[in-house]
Amino acid sequence: MKYVFLAMFVCIMISIGIYSRKKINSVQDFLLGGRKMGPWITAFAYGTTYFSAVIFVGYAGRIGWNFGLSSMWIGIGNAVVGSLLAWLVLAKRTRKMTHELNASTMPEFFEKRYGSKSMKVFSAFIIFIFLLPYSASVYQGLGYLFEKVFGIPFVYCMFAMAVLTGLYLTLGGYIATAINDFVQGIIMLAGVFLMIYFVVSNEAVGGLSQGIQKLSQISSNGRTLADFFGVLPLSLLSLVILTSLGTWGLPQMVHKFYAIKDEKSIKYATVVSTIFALIVACSAYFMGSFGRLFLGNTIPSGSNGKPNLDMVMPLLFQKALPESLMGILVILILSASMSTLSALVLISSSAISIDLIKGVFIPDLNKKKTMFIMRTLCCVFVLLSFVIAVTPNSILTLMSFSWGTVSGCFLAPFIYGLYWSKTTKAGAWAGFIAGLGCSVVGVLIYGLNASMAPNLGVVSMFASLVAVPFVSLIDIRINAHNISPIAAKQEDSSVA
Repeated sequence: MKYVFLAMFVCIMISIGIYSRKKINSVQDFLLGGRKMGPWITAFAYGTTYFSAVIFVGYAGRIGWNFGLSSMWIGIGNAVVGSLLAWLVLAKRTRKMTHELNASTMPEFFEKRYGSKSMKVFSAFIIFIFLLPYSASVYQGLGYLFEKVFGIPFVYCMFAMAVLTGLYLTLGGYIATAINDFVQGIIMLAGVFLMIYFVVSNEAVGGLSQGIQKLSQISSNGRTLADFFGVLPLSLLSLVILTSLGTWGLPQMVHKFYAIKDEKSIKYATVVSTIFALIVACSAYFMGSFGRLFLGNTIPSGSNGKPNLDMVMPLLFQKALPESLMGILVILILSASMSTLSALVLISSSAISIDLIKGVFIPDLNKKKTMFIMRTLCCVFVLLSFVIAVTPNSILTLMSFSWGTVSGCFLAPFIYGLYWSKTTKAGAWAGFIAGLGCSVVGVLIYGLNASMAPNLGVVSMFASLVAVPFVSLIDIRINAHNISPIAAKQEDSSVA
């Protein structure tokens, strides 16, 4: 039965890609769906891009093991800050300004907002370089699960996923991605409720109250895994900030605000997206918190014989779910992974094709050639991320490092660029450098340490948030005329 579910899923994804191909008539259609995407499709696209196999496999298992039930605070933060506040603060303003500036990508926004082509080049390279390990983490999360459920070698699973993603994305671009996201989102919502039921009712947990009681008997650092704020409150707070506020600076998330069709749609999408995030994120961390009960409080070993917390969730699902539902589980994780990976690939390919090749090196490149280059680069990016994925690394470390670096660079220049007219080019550059510098220096000092990755990401974001206004104010005092070309227009614009 699980093979039947998998075959049906693949057929649906490819069919949507073929259907969407007929609607692609321009670069804007391929990249933004013609800026005509409705509220439900956009909300599900945002939510499914937010949550991939990383949360169901890497994050839920590792964090649930370390923090217990308090890991659900991350899910709540994702829903409130990463979704609700992100839509309320960013969506309307982003859509309005990107329309006014005729900006299709985040690097293009930086160029036109701050009057700097070099800023566009820099941000395009940051996107392409640092989203590679993020996409690799998506592959790995799915690969671990397929290996356990189907007995197929890890590398073959990831390769098949790469081929499928590259196929439907190159066919239908953002339209195919958004429609697939809607279908995948429905699968995710149905799947998590089934999974929770079987996890909680399994004899290893023994029901909700008994499961909580069992977690309360497992202690660490003087606290238990059932404590309200967990065993490491400050580390937990870092994870909440990184995975919630960090989305505000991720181009693949902000991209959804560019494409929504009107302000009325934003209101509906805000509600739908927040509910989706609350259900999916809290469910994943809730299940992950019971990992120790299924595995006898013993960290599982990976294929190399070393302890590997990324194996917690695959083993938990294998023990908790009946064979008949393993197909649904695989489709759920596959759905979460494909939506995130396709968004990352689309953003990364546009950074090179639109922002660098057409935007800098060959400005008169025609539509047909631009589309060909975008599609080709989609395949190239999928291949490169696959190569990184087959190199052994922790899922959590890959995702945290890339997420923190990209958010650290872009969060402050983007938000201040939207709302503060006096943000200068020098201030924006200071934000880029502060965010990237903190992340790189942190890695040089601590290495790719999974426990330090969230803290480094948070430091990068806050360093950038401080650097942008500080340098902008100094810059204004030194040169009163060094304000971006559109600052005058922003002076009278209302804060949405």
